[in-house]
Amino acid sequence: MLKALRFSGWPLLAGVLIALLIIQRYPQWVGLPSLDVNLQQAPQTTSVQQGPVSYADAVTTAAPSVVNLYTTKVINKPNHPLFEDPQFRRFFGDNSPKQKRMESSLGSGVIMSPEGYLLTNNHVTSGADQIVVALKDGRETLARVIGSDPETDLAVLKIDLKNLPSITVGRSDNIRIGDVALAIGNPFGVGQTVTMGIISATGRNQLGLNNYEDFIQTDAAINPGNSGGALVDANGNLTGINTAIFSKSGGSQGIGFAIPVKLAMEVMKSIIEHGQVIRGWLGIEVQPLTQELAESFGLSGRPGIVVAGIFRDGPAQKAGLQLGDVILAIDGEPAGDGRRSMNQVARIKPTDKVTIQVMRNGKEIKLTAEIGLRPPPAPAPVKEKEEE
Repeated sequence: MLKALRFSGWPLLAGVLIALLIIQRYPQWVGLPSLDVNLQQAPQTTSVQQGPVSYADAVTTAAPSVVNLYTTKVINKPNHPLFEDPQFRRFFGDNSPKQKRMESSLGSGVIMSPEGYLLTNNHVTSGADQIVVALKDGRETLARVIGSDPETDLAVLKIDLKNLPSITVGRSDNIRIGDVALAIGNPFGVGQTVTMGIISATGRNQLGLNNYEDFIQTDAAINPGNSGGALVDANGNLTGINTAIFSKSGGSQGIGFAIPVKLAMEVMKSIIEHGQVIRGWLGIEVQPLTQELAESFGLSGRPGIVVAGIFRDGPAQKAGLQLGDVILAIDGEPAGDGRRSMNQVARIKPTDKVTIQVMRNGKEIKLTAEIGLRPPPAPAPVKEKEEE
């Protein structure tokens, strides 16, 4: 027996060791998970890919179409604090003499057509009594406001000059995160300036800047005075209108926002043709469907928005929508986000009809509503600034 073990033991031990080595090297053969880390190796190439060493051609193409805007506003200011004294007003009334004071601000704009139509931000021109447009070639002229849209913070201006250099319009729906972006404008009034970055994100919304938000985010430096300027691609084609920055200090911190040129063109054409932006309207106020509300409605896991307010005699009321209804879908599009759903309605032509899928008292019903024309927003009261 011992003699048999002596002759057969070594082969058995060798076989066990070989088996262990095989299991360690190929664990998947015996049903164990593989310990190998599969890395994707870049192919070996003989040439190194390099980007352009200059964007001067793109700037040469786009920069002449970007203008500086100087707006002025006349405000009334009392001559002296004495005129505000109640005893003084008792004798002289409210007809105290006033002096006029000029306030100026800076911004940028983009020449969109040879006919002289310009795009800029509404907050650049809002309340201005005079708008001076300074072109890169040294010419200056006064602009008139064709129309504005506070809900997207866009304004359309018109100037009357010959041989205007209009910008080439790109396609903002084709841009990709990582694409090169050039911001052209007049920051801090130092003169036309170009900064470079990339497209950091697209479709940014819920920022609380505008009612209709679909921003391009970029890290190209955007500073005060850049508002209304151009965001262009590496070929000098317009992709957006610079409009805002996220900053705690007032300067650029690498987070800037631009209105996509596709949206800007739609707004501009509507203002030129109709004097205002034509938007669809349901006449409702909505709130998110929280988890607690979803459970109470028996809608756990389903998207929806809750009707929190209904305008009297609006399209929604006429269609039979009620407070507390949960809108599940509009024309087949799931209504999981209130802002997105209202933007969907805004793109629908007034008088067109839509189907609204609603959950009410645990039952799903379908309503048909005729889209109305969204009324213009009420103008904000103008406040005069007082000197300290």
